[in-house]
Amino acid sequence: MLALLDGSIVDVTHPIVRADDLGVVRGDGVFDATLVRAGADGAPQVHDRESHLDRLERSAEILQLPAPDRAGYGRAIDALCAAWDFAAHPEAVIRLVLTRGPEAGGDPTAFALMAALGASVVREREQGVSVTLLGRGHDGDDVAAMPWLLPGAKSLSYSINMAAKRHAAQQGFDDVVFVSPAGLLLEGPTSTLVIDRGGSLLTPQQEGILASITLEHLMDQAPAAGLSVAFASLVPDDLLASDGAWLLSSGRLLARITSVDGRELPASPLDPTLRRLLDV
Repeated sequence: MLALLDGSIVDVTHPIVRADDLGVVRGDGVFDATLVRAGADGAPQVHDRESHLDRLERSAEILQLPAPDRAGYGRAIDALCAAWDFAAHPEAVIRLVLTRGPEAGGDPTAFALMAALGASVVREREQGVSVTLLGRGHDGDDVAAMPWLLPGAKSLSYSINMAAKRHAAQQGFDDVVFVSPAGLLLEGPTSTLVIDRGGSLLTPQQEGILASITLEHLMDQAPAAGLSVAFASLVPDDLLASDGAWLLSSGRLLARITSVDGRELPASPLDPTLRRLLDV
């Protein structure tokens, strides 16, 4: 389903983007995505709604795009949730999109798109994922010092991330964890890495890495369960020697890593606790 920022629902097959829109021809734009569920009372629950709108604003600022119409995106979200059939599809993802607009100039293009959570995402959440380690080509701190590489922005330019996932699938893996030239673990193409080392939860340093709202949620909730999440410089051996590891993302929420390049990883004793904290 597709909604415009005035709250109107538009047929998803109806054209709303010009052929010369820079979001189409150059990937010049930003997006964010959040999980939506039917609550116990039947009312839609948009996960971390304000945090995702905050991140959309930060991404737009990094790309020097006009500030997103926050109220307009709110109207679009509400319209989609009101029209969605949660009985048929109890979990869905809403993507908030903002492009620079036509190449010759003009207003940005903005809309929200809602789709049912994919079966593969649900399967990975329940059964876990096998991952392969792939080089990313830049160290995190190098990227952080180069604003033209858009560190911290959720850009529409996702072709490299998608190519990495396709390469992994061709090699028989479900997902990827990137490694820097210095040998440090970074993030997945669409996820954040967390490992269990002796009951301590660790995640890679954030230089040059997109801030994860799901990770922030875990860090907020962990102390109530007697846990903490710390940033650390991690190398592949830390992952391979861990007591368990996960990939976190807004739609999948939490997926246990079952193996790394064919080497099996144990299931962490903390897995049930993390699933509870993240409402998996």
